[in-house]
Amino acid sequence: MRKTKIVATIGPSSQDVKTLEGMVKNGLDVVRLNFSHGEFAEHENVVNTIRSIGKKHEKHIGILVDLQGPKIRIGRFKSGPILLKPGDLFTIDPNWPNNEGNKDGVSVDYERLATDVKVGDFLVLNDGLISVKVCSIEGTKVFTQCVVGGELSSSKGINVRGGGLSASALTEKDLEDLESGCRLGADYIALSFVKDEQDIIRARSLIKKHGGHAGVVAKIERKEALDHLDQIISASDGVMVARGDLALEIGDAEVPIVQKQILQRSKTFVKPVIIATQMMESMIVNKTPTRAETSDVANATLDGCDAVMLSAETAIGEHPEEVIQAVARTCQMVEQSKWWHSQTENFPIDHMINERSGVIAWSAAQMAMQQPVSGLVTITESGLTALRISRFRIDLPIYGVSRCDEGLGKMTLYRGVLPIKFNISQVESHQLSDHVLSLLVDKQLIGPDDHVVVTKGDVIGIKGGTNSIKILSWNERKVRH
Repeated sequence: MRKTKIVATIGPSSQDVKTLEGMVKNGLDVVRLNFSHGEFAEHENVVNTIRSIGKKHEKHIGILVDLQGPKIRIGRFKSGPILLKPGDLFTIDPNWPNNEGNKDGVSVDYERLATDVKVGDFLVLNDGLISVKVCSIEGTKVFTQCVVGGELSSSKGINVRGGGLSASALTEKDLEDLESGCRLGADYIALSFVKDEQDIIRARSLIKKHGGHAGVVAKIERKEALDHLDQIISASDGVMVARGDLALEIGDAEVPIVQKQILQRSKTFVKPVIIATQMMESMIVNKTPTRAETSDVANATLDGCDAVMLSAETAIGEHPEEVIQAVARTCQMVEQSKWWHSQTENFPIDHMINERSGVIAWSAAQMAMQQPVSGLVTITESGLTALRISRFRIDLPIYGVSRCDEGLGKMTLYRGVLPIKFNISQVESHQLSDHVLSLLVDKQLIGPDDHVVVTKGDVIGIKGGTNSIKILSWNERKVRH
């Protein structure tokens, strides 16, 4: 069983039934709906299709809605792309006519640019390929000089090297899209350009207001977010290392170190982590990844991420099924290696053992490491115990058994956890473990003689009620009866 989860963005290349089904068969765990593109009806169709496919294959697929956030873009050029050369003077002004950009200047869709930047700042455009230095500011006009040139076309993104833009993480569009995500029954909503924990708190309040159950994933892509990292991680339900825009703000060279830092802090706070951006970029057109891309996925797996995410590779790429296959193959190879096994010894228990569920998770993991068992079974409502057990990165499958779609959806993102639906309310409490073991044997996930560690609560249907651990096997159950 592959433990590292695969999140894939669904788009024009992958939203038909046949391709989606092929992606699920090859290992897709969570679909990402990028609300920067597409209409609600398209996203709704994807959700309905993937749920139908999941039901057919008895696999719970998670739904992650990714909000656009305050993506700041320049306006349009009147006569097509321009060529900026080092030394060229270039004006950026929100009051410049929107469709009248030329070699002298262009509009921008951010009114506060002139108040957020200062002389000497560097602005990066077109995903960092072009860099200009702020020379002077007059009213709304930001006068710059080109440092690194290149071709610049309409509607390209603009960032400030080192951060500093005060734009809110939730735009008017995001507020509408968040409500739409709740209507779709999203398991997670990813919040773009988070600055601090208040952005997470506000999003969570809005999700509750709209009757949603989605967890909030904080996308780390601002310099300011790194200054409030612990608070953001603590307030969120998961973290995404969004390396694209993050690199524009802090520089390419810093991103690998920051990625490891975010992973380590998230382990401490018991939160899942997604590594994103250009994981298999060349597979947009190629059928096989580069060696560097394979190493990138492998290193993210070695570092202990919960999931790797694919963007354009599956949204507009030519080989979405092959991309899933390549990522799954790489993750599995790493997880079978001695190098990965060495990572399981570092148990991050600091933020867990102060709560009962944390102590039970720690104890269950220890038992699994020291006894000849073939897996762990956690009978859960919310999936919290499964999350806590998964933090220990033990080399055994974790079966998260729940009756709740909310809990099952959350578990789709947890490393090493296989969500399994079972209506526990239809059996007596004292028979629950027996019925669950029977289900796992029927699904051929465990053998009748296999021993497993089982955690559950004495009272069925109570969130946070896990209070017991046992080592059981199906054949022993037959002896008991």
